[in-house]
Amino acid sequence: MSSFSAILRFLGVGGESTPPDRRALPPLILGGLLGEGLVMKGEVSGEGDFQVLGKFEGELTLTGTVHIGEGAEVDANISATAIVIGGVVRGNLSAATRVEILPTGTLTGTLKSGSFTAAEGASVKGEVWVERTPRPARPLPERSAPSPTAH
Repeated sequence: MSSFSAILRFLGVGGESTPPDRRALPPLILGGLLGEGLVMKGEVSGEGDFQVLGKFEGELTLTGTVHIGEGAEVDANISATAIVIGGVVRGNLSAATRVEILPTGTLTGTLKSGSFTAAEGASVKGEVWVERTPRPARPLPERSAPSPTAH
């Protein structure tokens, strides 16, 4: 076997056999996805990002970013680091850093976040609370204690 054939076989594109170390690799999953045309009811929680392209009803509690795609419909309370809305969302939102509503996005509900933006064409009906995260207080400069003086 030539070295070129060995390389192609190692990459899984040449020859009839796949190297043993390439056969059992699990797919790389960086977050969750609810695809277009799918409907899900329930609770999703955990670390990472989550994208909704279909319909979701329930609770979303994540440490990453929640993306609601154009055409998606969500009836849920959402708590995440960041939330980006391109579809229709009905519920209460809480984002540690930001909520962004795209031109195709609609929100009906209450939102609390450190930052909020709504593009021209977006629709928002409800309460909006933008609260900056408190910065730690600066320590006061230390004053030297008065030194006792001898008289």
